[in-house]
Amino acid sequence: MTICPLCNGLRAFHFFCPRCQTEMEDQGKVTDYFDDYSPYMEIDVMKQVDGYPMTRRNHECVHLFSCPYCQNEEVRFIKE
Repeated sequence: MTICPLCNGLRAFHFFCPRCQTEMEDQGKVTDYFDDYSPYMEIDVMKQVDGYPMTRRNHECVHLFSCPYCQNEEVRFIKE
C-alpha cells in the first residue's frame, strides 16, 4: 500500500505560480471536488475515475494547487 506524502503531512511541497512567481497553495486532491461524498470514498476507487488513466498504476496522487495572488490553478502529480 502506498500513501501520499502530501495528504498525510509527511513532506512539504513548494510550487510557484508560472504567472506571478507567488508560492501556490495546496487545495487537496482533485477527486475531493467531484461531489459531497468523494472525499470519503476509497482512494483507489476514485483513481479509476479521476480523468488521469495512469495515476493508479504510477502511484500518483493528483492535487490541485492555486495561487493566492492571481488565482491561477494547476494540477500536480504527487508520487506516493
